[in-house]
Amino acid sequence: MVKAPQGLRHRTRRLFRKRIREKGAVPPLSRVLIEYRLGDKVYIDVNPAIHGGMPHRRYVGKVGEVVGFRGRAVIVKVSVGSKTKKLILLPEHIKPAFEVNERIDEVLKKLSEISKIRIEQRKMLLKLLGKQT
Repeated sequence: MVKAPQGLRHRTRRLFRKRIREKGAVPPLSRVLIEYRLGDKVYIDVNPAIHGGMPHRRYVGKVGEVVGFRGRAVIVKVSVGSKTKKLILLPEHIKPAFEVNERIDEVLKKLSEISKIRIEQRKMLLKLLGKQT
C-alpha cells in the first residue's frame, strides 16, 4: 500500500470550507482596510478563497498580537503550547479583537481628506489650463 500524502492543506476540508451564503464573496473592504497597530490583538480567521498569506490549519481560531508589518502583510505573534511563533499573514486572514468603529472612522476621514485634496488639485489644474489657452 502507498502512504497517503500529507500535504500542507491535509485534513482541512471542513476547516477551510465556506458556508453556503459566503461562497463567491470577496473579503469585505471594511475588514481589509483596517489599519492595525503594534500590540493590537487579532483573531486568526482564514478566508479559504485567498491562498496567499494563508496560515497553517493549526493556527485557525488562535489569538495573536501584531508585532510588525511586511508590505501589506502583518506579522502576528502566536503562542502555541510553550512556544511563540511569528506568522506573516495577509489582512484577509485576520480579524480584529478590538473595537473597530474608531479605526474605520479614521480610515474614512483619511479617504475624505484625500478626495478633497484631489478635487482642489483638479480645480487648480483646470485654472492653469484655462489661462494657458
